[in-house]
Amino acid sequence: MYELTIVGGGPAGLAATVYAARKRLNALLVSNDIGGQMNWTTSVENYLGYQFIEAPELIGKFHTQVSQFPVEQKIGYKVTLVEKIDSGFEVVTESGEKYQSRATIFATGKRPRMLNVPGERELTGRGVTYCAICDGPIFAGQRVAVIGGGNSALEAALDMVKIAEHVDLVSLTLLTGDGILIDKLSGAENLSIFTEHQTEKIEGESLVEGLVVKDLKSEEMKQLQVTGVFIEIGLIPNSEPLSQLVDLNQWNEVPVNCNCETSIKGLYAAGDVTSVPEKQIVVAAGEGAKAALQAHRYLQRLAE
Repeated sequence: MYELTIVGGGPAGLAATVYAARKRLNALLVSNDIGGQMNWTTSVENYLGYQFIEAPELIGKFHTQVSQFPVEQKIGYKVTLVEKIDSGFEVVTESGEKYQSRATIFATGKRPRMLNVPGERELTGRGVTYCAICDGPIFAGQRVAVIGGGNSALEAALDMVKIAEHVDLVSLTLLTGDGILIDKLSGAENLSIFTEHQTEKIEGESLVEGLVVKDLKSEEMKQLQVTGVFIEIGLIPNSEPLSQLVDLNQWNEVPVNCNCETSIKGLYAAGDVTSVPEKQIVVAAGEGAKAALQAHRYLQRLAE
């Protein structure tokens, strides 16, 4: 029986772990990975204290700080269920491990949203990817497509125009990302932008061989001869392990108040999986720290 279990190894979960350790709580960190959504980006330009830092370096600094404390870590364990028990909470992993604690902080972040078009599932890992940062170098010198019109898609396109032969940016709507990103893309000579185009099909047998898109104005079907497709259309909260315990909001986020409290006493949530606006690294880290401090106060009251 731990005092506190922290689920998730992104900025929120790691910050929560540091603050829990500083309060000398008997805490456990359980996570599928270290870094969370930061693993999908190359650089960070707006984290306080760093004018610019590579994302892997920032992740390393976070984890190094966590590892200086005697907090048990279970990394590579995907949590599938969080249950309420008489003495607190039980966290269950995909491989069947169970961990119990008086309080729990849930900080699992989000995951990529799928297009759900023909060929997508069959060709995932065979030219279809959801992480331009991770897989971009594989497609150096090739023609690729980036699907989406928000910041993640624009950032992926910016990364790929530097190494790909040509990039086709396909958006269902007009571009909705930050103006500064759109401006940066405007000078790319190896970029074609297809706004108000719907992705119909990803073609290929064993590998991606093309992309079929439809012009929503003219209804014209177009075939793009690409060998890679980067799907960047948003993120889905990893809130399923809590779905039987708390009522999620309309976006499947975990509702929390300003103290990171859920509707269940002793259960806290932090970071991008929650209803807190502005999904940013600095916001998630702050929320994780706050959740740990609130959990500490809760545990103190239990001990009285």
